[in-house]
Amino acid sequence: MMDKSIKIQRTQSVLRELIPEALSTLSDEMLRGLCVTEVECSRGKYDATVYLDKMAYDAKEKAYILSRLEKVKKHIQNHCMQTEGWFRCPNFKFEFDESLEKHNKIDHLFAQIEEELKKGNDTHDKS
Repeated sequence: MMDKSIKIQRTQSVLRELIPEALSTLSDEMLRGLCVTEVECSRGKYDATVYLDKMAYDAKEKAYILSRLEKVKKHIQNHCMQTEGWFRCPNFKFEFDESLEKHNKIDHLFAQIEEELKKGNDTHDKS
């Protein structure tokens, strides 16, 4: 995590708990099942990017989810403000989290490199 103030880190942590709680109150089954993986506040606490686990959603489902989240954003903000007693809540931007996929690709590349190095050492040892 970047060098952020403790207040911002605390806000991010609180939002990671409150947003799923707010989603669970909705009637839309797909939105209720969303998993928040990370929340990053920027510009102080005025904006927050909410990262969602993309699980096995296809492109059409992702587009539906993001459009529905835009429509219920005020409900989620009101829930957070009421629960925490805040006068203001960050403006949410919702995105699907790509970091796990990137991490898996990097792990796969390291495994390939390790395998190639072993093959190179085995060939070199036989000569």
